[in-house]
Amino acid sequence: MNTTEHVVEAAGLVKHRGDFTLGPLDLRVPRGFVTGMVGANGSGKTTTLRTLLGLVRADAGRIAMPPISEVGVVFDQPFVLPYWRVRDAAAAYAASRPGWDQDWFDQLCRRFRLGANERVNKLSRGQGNKLMIGLAMGNHPDLLILDEPTSGLDPAARADLVDLLREHMRRQEASLLFSTHITSDLEQFADYLVFVDGGQVVYSGAVDELIEEFAYIQGALTDLTAENTPLIRGLRRGQHNFDGIIRTADTAGFGPGVQIETPTIDRVVVHHVRPRDEEP
Repeated sequence: MNTTEHVVEAAGLVKHRGDFTLGPLDLRVPRGFVTGMVGANGSGKTTTLRTLLGLVRADAGRIAMPPISEVGVVFDQPFVLPYWRVRDAAAAYAASRPGWDQDWFDQLCRRFRLGANERVNKLSRGQGNKLMIGLAMGNHPDLLILDEPTSGLDPAARADLVDLLREHMRRQEASLLFSTHITSDLEQFADYLVFVDGGQVVYSGAVDELIEEFAYIQGALTDLTAENTPLIRGLRRGQHNFDGIIRTADTAGFGPGVQIETPTIDRVVVHHVRPRDEEP
């Protein structure tokens, strides 16, 4: 049994890709929990995951994680040969994945309504995601890394996948790292959150602590002053009102006329990465 506190650790991770630079980035994924990764498109989520997995080579930094053969991985497109049937993909995984459980994979296929004779290139995007999830879970990995796993799934299929992942997490020491733009999945399911913006980690910690650290604020434009305006992240001005995100420690900088609420993860992310409005 592995008793280390973190299943993934990265320190000083750097990756240059054209004009984009990831890092320097420090990342720790707690063992035995669900860690969600959020950020705008192009923020570096997928690059981070691919670098952790060695699919692209880091330019600097240190990574410690289980061997790739012991990690279940899903990206937003199937990476099995398109002319394969579902059963061919399973056979390839069975030959390279220690502890492959064909009965369990067949059970997942029935749950996902995937036929053994269906060809990969005939699957819809949602079906392709389900196939890759089934393959990733086929050897009961202790670590799952999923990139946008609910993309292309309808609400019912998304709910079923979340239920399946919850069942997987009940196994001792099971760990999950997944990126998503559907923040409602995180609020229902994640224990920890990594917020990436511009190739940097903006926040890393418990979901509950993120909600406690930030507050959603709205009020009349007349409530804005030269002193409190810089405190608002993602300030959005309307004709008469404004809204945005502030740190809860900064609430004293605003008068009694503003409304301050507990934010959703979506509001924190959207307002944080949103460019600041100029004076109208």
